[in-house]
Amino acid sequence: MIASRHDRRVKRQYRNRKNISGTTLRPRLVVFASNENISAQVIDDTKDLTIVSVSTVGGSIEGKRGTEKAFNVGVAIAKKALEANVKAVVFDRAGFAYHGRVKALAQGAREGGLDF
Repeated sequence: MIASRHDRRVKRQYRNRKNISGTTLRPRLVVFASNENISAQVIDDTKDLTIVSVSTVGGSIEGKRGTEKAFNVGVAIAKKALEANVKAVVFDRAGFAYHGRVKALAQGAREGGLDF
């Protein structure tokens, strides 16, 4: 049986999550990219708590293209995380390839002041 694209991504995600975990000192920055939108969350896995989240859903993030919107999401998540006293994170790409929108979000978060 041939696995679907989604099944392969979820398999990669589980494989990575065995080694990546967010703590109180370094929470996990998780990215989810659908066809039209992208979202990011900063999660403390020890407390099972989402500290901050930002998404393009709802139109609050400006930008013309997907990578431009993703970069702006990265800057916004960094700003919110710094307001919540989170300076360093562990980046979790959730099985997505590190290029395009995922890479743009990571660059935006770095330029916004997050360390990872």
